[in-house]
Amino acid sequence: MQHKIYFTPGPSQIFYTVNDHMKEAFQKDIMSISHRSATFQNLFAEVKADLKSLLNVPDNYDVYFISSANEIWERIIQSLVGKTSHHFVNGSFAEKFYQFATDYQKESTITRMSDGEDFDHLEVPENTELISVTLNETSIGYAFDAERIYQLREQYPDKLIAVDGVSAFPAVPFDFSKVDTAYFSVQKCFGLPAGLGVWIVNPTCYQKVEQLRKSGVVTGSYHDLLQLKASGDKNQTPETPNVLGIFLLGKVVRDMLFRSARLIQNDTTYKATLLYQAIEKSTILSPFITHKINQSKTVVVAKCENGNSDILARFLEQGWVIGKGYGSYKNDQIRIANFPVHSKEQIEQLSDYISKT
Repeated sequence: MQHKIYFTPGPSQIFYTVNDHMKEAFQKDIMSISHRSATFQNLFAEVKADLKSLLNVPDNYDVYFISSANEIWERIIQSLVGKTSHHFVNGSFAEKFYQFATDYQKESTITRMSDGEDFDHLEVPENTELISVTLNETSIGYAFDAERIYQLREQYPDKLIAVDGVSAFPAVPFDFSKVDTAYFSVQKCFGLPAGLGVWIVNPTCYQKVEQLRKSGVVTGSYHDLLQLKASGDKNQTPETPNVLGIFLLGKVVRDMLFRSARLIQNDTTYKATLLYQAIEKSTILSPFITHKINQSKTVVVAKCENGNSDILARFLEQGWVIGKGYGSYKNDQIRIANFPVHSKEQIEQLSDYISKT
């Protein structure tokens, strides 16, 4: 049976060291340890410190382990938004976060551009409390220029800024000091099984949730941000967490630190360049995002001239599992993951094949 390589945009190919780390987890009985034990507290502290080192997160920011990035949307709306948030939407996942806000009956506003187009302005209403930006829109392969996010910080120093980095970190460089909170899940760039989200917050977020509490706003219960902090300060979680997921994340982060974030990011850029050049050469594919600055380096999306069924089948014959388009683009596009687990050699072979289609 031919071994398959998964270029799907999440879940994706499992990081190549995970098999060995799983064996170590069994040998150390990681799945059986108490989340109140010193063993877990040491694990929590080590993974948090290594993550902050890999991503270059400022010392005074905290890291929490949640079930998923979707849950973090809910935690952000509950803990950090009293009445209003503003959402820059260019794709389905940014749209879903906005929908979470409206489901909570917030008076949230939106700047929505046509899929694949850049935002022509970054203004937000004066009463906005939190600004949401999706750094890398997995659904259509749109990358929000990080410099424009830093510009938002300069324009609105008194508003919270939240960044979705689900399919970006650590493959895309980012200055976390320019935002108040950021988050991701592990089944994309970290090459891990789904079921773990990581939430990064700064001290301003605690001030906000305290302010909301004093004004009578319900900010959640078990996963209220202050509850997470009370547990996190002891290197614990409020409930029994995904201990195996945290252990594996820590191991993969160590592997990535050995390579260095800069090398991972440089390799990501090189591989993305190959993929886009190959798509440009293809007679049946073309890039969906035409502005190069907005072309995702980690989720490369191409339009298919006559639908994607034939080319997906051809890829599969080579042992490559490629992602379909998302949502309304399900049958008309392909999405190719370019994550740290995907080697330069694999991408070179895939690119060579694409250029000849």
